[in-house]
Amino acid sequence: MRVCAGTKPKLPRDMMRRVVRQSKFRHVFGQAVRNDQCYDDIRVSRVTWDSSFCAVNPKFVAIIIEASGGGAFLVLPLQKTGRIDKAYPTVCGHTGPVLDIEWCPHNDHVIASSSEDCTVMVWQIPENGLESPLSEPVVVLEGHSKRVGIVSWHPTARNVLLSAGCDNQIIIWNVGTGEVMINLEDMHPDVIFSVSWSRNGSLLCTACKDKKVRVIDPRKKKIVAEKDKAHEGARPMRAIFLADGNIFTTGFSRMSERQLALWKTDSMDEPICVQEMDSSNGVLLPFYDPDTNIVYLCGKGDSSIRYFEITDEAPFVHYLNTFSTKEPQRGMGYMPKRGLDVNKCEIARFYKLHERKCEPIIMTVPRKSDLFQDDLYPDTAGPDPSLEAEEWFAGKNGGPILISLKDGYVSTKNRDLKVVKTNVLESKPATKAENVPTVQKHASPQSSVKMEDKLEEVLREFKSLRDRVILQDRRIARLEEQVAKVAM
Repeated sequence: MRVCAGTKPKLPRDMMRRVVRQSKFRHVFGQAVRNDQCYDDIRVSRVTWDSSFCAVNPKFVAIIIEASGGGAFLVLPLQKTGRIDKAYPTVCGHTGPVLDIEWCPHNDHVIASSSEDCTVMVWQIPENGLESPLSEPVVVLEGHSKRVGIVSWHPTARNVLLSAGCDNQIIIWNVGTGEVMINLEDMHPDVIFSVSWSRNGSLLCTACKDKKVRVIDPRKKKIVAEKDKAHEGARPMRAIFLADGNIFTTGFSRMSERQLALWKTDSMDEPICVQEMDSSNGVLLPFYDPDTNIVYLCGKGDSSIRYFEITDEAPFVHYLNTFSTKEPQRGMGYMPKRGLDVNKCEIARFYKLHERKCEPIIMTVPRKSDLFQDDLYPDTAGPDPSLEAEEWFAGKNGGPILISLKDGYVSTKNRDLKVVKTNVLESKPATKAENVPTVQKHASPQSSVKMEDKLEEVLREFKSLRDRVILQDRRIARLEEQVAKVAM
């Protein structure tokens, strides 16, 4: 074949295909929103714990904040952007710093929090957000003997919540009754860094300080598979389940370089692939989208988000791009798919925590058409659970109930979380019949209902008064501080 001077020979089409990998996500780009769409003047928590400090759903953004005399977090309606008043009400029931928070995937008004005070609390947020401080949780879950650093809701069963503490225990609760249902206490000899549910919630994978990644069947209380020294470095690891059952891990090499790796659950002797990243020392928090098979890596203290596509072709974990800003991130929230704007081809949205603000970052696939892009938005996990708690604890499994995003997600009214403690009556001594006043014995059902209503009204009034007193105490403390500064 004759080639003219100064011209390059054309490569055959199949060779070009091999040079540039075809992917609809190759051109995904990130963009921070304008300043007026950020949440400003928030004192983000300074506690030394490697959780994301932020949780988001289609209605609210929750952020763990600095609080004197206990632990607190903010819950803001998504549209409440701009400067947040210092006196804005918080969720403030914990007596120690809050370490982790997570929204219930089946109810956008229910959030769980864990704390240094060794408890887990579950909260019901009012329809329009908080108007006064919320100090009364729906239920307090007590079972850990040391601080609780991880909370994680079951992906498909209603009212099933997992917590992991520095007592090296994993407890799985039935939130509907407030009971411990499963306690995995002898599986981890050291601090648990991360816990992840499988897609249908039948298995867990954990990363521990002993450098092991374990796959656990929680209902059989059995370790199904484990890998020693998944990453050889001493710094914290993370492990998450992917949609196909494989496991994705982040950690550090012996030379303290950050790594990512991919593992098959049924044969964890050797990884499918390992990639070295850089020599920063921030823990890499992985956020995974099972619909697109993209993993986003956000390092604590980094100022960038790297994203990778996971496929069946070597090298299996394909680098896509990096979104960078000037400011380092203190934490990160990740919006569920049903909260995204499909008309703008938005495939992910992050809520980046700075020292004093929360900044949404939008990931978009550029497309010319205004039509719904069904290749970008396959049916995704909806808010309806596929199982009740009792069914899951009895051994039943169910995958997520999928919904289409074609017409955009419209939220429906969530039912309130009700906790029925099964053993409340058993634990109280029976009252003798002769001690009950005769009036009560012959009381009509109507009058007892009225009495209950009055009692509820009085209790509500009492709670709001107590919340007001707490708020005034804080204001007084703040004013005293200011007076002290002026006097100095």
